[in-house]
Amino acid sequence: MSEIIKMQNVVKEFRVLNRREGLKGSVKDLFSRNYKTIRAVDNISVIIAQGEIVGYLGPNGAGKSTTIKMMTGVLEPTSGQIWIGGNAPYQKRTRNAQEIGVVFGQRTQLWWALPLVESFRILKDIYQISDGDYNSMLELYQSLVDIEPLLHKPVRQMSLGQRTLSDILAAFLHNPKIVFLDEPTIGLDVSMKAKIRTLIHALNQEKNTTVILTTHDMGDVDALCRRIIIIDKGKMLYDNDIEHLKGVFGSYRTLKIRIDGDMRHHAERIQKEFSAFSVSADEEWISILVDEDKARVIDVLSELQKSRSIRDMQLEEISTEEVIKKIYEDGVS
Repeated sequence: MSEIIKMQNVVKEFRVLNRREGLKGSVKDLFSRNYKTIRAVDNISVIIAQGEIVGYLGPNGAGKSTTIKMMTGVLEPTSGQIWIGGNAPYQKRTRNAQEIGVVFGQRTQLWWALPLVESFRILKDIYQISDGDYNSMLELYQSLVDIEPLLHKPVRQMSLGQRTLSDILAAFLHNPKIVFLDEPTIGLDVSMKAKIRTLIHALNQEKNTTVILTTHDMGDVDALCRRIIIIDKGKMLYDNDIEHLKGVFGSYRTLKIRIDGDMRHHAERIQKEFSAFSVSADEEWISILVDEDKARVIDVLSELQKSRSIRDMQLEEISTEEVIKKIYEDGVS
């Protein structure tokens, strides 16, 4: 497969004023030259091939959005090189805009008061899409998601899920080489999330479109991405496929137990007793992440039973969400 995105030793730094507190501090800041340099992206190199769906993951403030802005041409790197389809996006922004699509969660690019089809027609003119290609895309959309009921509905009357679906269709309308999806399923219900994941996968398969997905929803990652890139504090922590990542943490198992009473209260007490493990809880289960290189699950369960009446238990392989959490906390070797 040919490469479509190449980043080589990319660094992005921002100069930020060291602000003082209080009214006097604010006045002094007006004349201050006391700046500090923050490195938002720190020496990242990556190659992405045409047709890949890549999860670009990291906690808030990790540098994900800054990287996306550089790839879309909004920002210029402080040092290093970025090529999108062989061109530097910040030098040829108009050409780059023709070859990419972008969706930001809950920020629509559609015209609020117009029916969806009118927004599509405006985008058709902006991107100079031929009649044949435009009609072909509408036929594809109809076959994938039955778009007809939405075409004549004003965007302002759509639900959040319908609007997100429409935004994704708009991003793919001009058949871009790359689509950047930033939190595309945020705030959506389970049914709509599944529908949008199916749509993204189908469009990727049909058009061989490269998709860069930033998300905190590990369901999106599991459903769509074979490869993930993880960054934190601007540095790359991991770049490989998900199965390899799970293999690195292959000794981990999730012990899930159910105890009468408040699960979260029980989880807090278990965390204090088993400080070496990661313990979490929801309304139904307490989850204990056990590294079997350090302790056997059966021994942990036996210890828990000494002081608690356990009503039910399950044992699961480590999930993608837990793997990512471990990397944020401990890194990966």
